[in-house]
Amino acid sequence: MNNSSISKLKALAKKLQQNLFILYLSYKDPRSPWYAKLVAMLVVAYAFSPIDLIPDFIPVLGYLDDLIIVPLGIIFALKLIPPYIVEDNKEAAEKLKLSKKPKNWFVGILFIIIWIIFAAWICKIIIHYI
Repeated sequence: MNNSSISKLKALAKKLQQNLFILYLSYKDPRSPWYAKLVAMLVVAYAFSPIDLIPDFIPVLGYLDDLIIVPLGIIFALKLIPPYIVEDNKEAAEKLKLSKKPKNWFVGILFIIIWIIFAAWICKIIIHYI
């Protein structure tokens, strides 16, 4: 991978991060339609969650959410939000980005619960066949 490819990837990652902060501010904006708020809130909650739906230690699949699900969610959510709201939130998003990345512990706990239920279900199946 050459320097121009790395530069392009860094620029894309920076733009995605900027768009996440725009979504974060847009779902809190009272002018946003309820359906756009819902989608933006889900995308932001998932992206800022400290826990992934598919943990990163799982080869290949662990990074699919970071490489595919989150960017597609950002694109979809931004299309639902009126352009003037996106424009109004760009400057505020830059300031927010310079401060601190918000964490969404609620979604993190939700994913932990899902994995515990999944593990219990797998254990039950294994015990049944032993």
